[in-house]
Amino acid sequence: MDFTVSVSEQDGRSIVTAAGELDAHAAPVLEAQTGPLSRQPGGRLIIDLSAVDFIDSTGLGVLVAALKHSREADGTLDVVVATPRVLKVLGLTGLDVVIPLHSSLADALAS
Repeated sequence: MDFTVSVSEQDGRSIVTAAGELDAHAAPVLEAQTGPLSRQPGGRLIIDLSAVDFIDSTGLGVLVAALKHSREADGTLDVVVATPRVLKVLGLTGLDVVIPLHSSLADALAS
């Protein structure tokens, strides 16, 4: 499956939607979109991984970088995860404790 990324705005939030396998080849594509958005002062970023069925350490690195940059810019980061496999990886790494996770985009927008 090809990896795709799209960016949209909704309710004053930037939404980066990814689909496919988030691995070493795909991570730079996601980072190219999330990097600048996570650095916006006071930005409210949602990374929607609901269509991502695999994530490796480089993908996790993109999430950690987005969290770091969002915090430095006094912004927020929320992540949508619908795949049990991806949710398990986030739980094993402890990222589920430091990044607000949501089961749907609607839940993330409501937070």
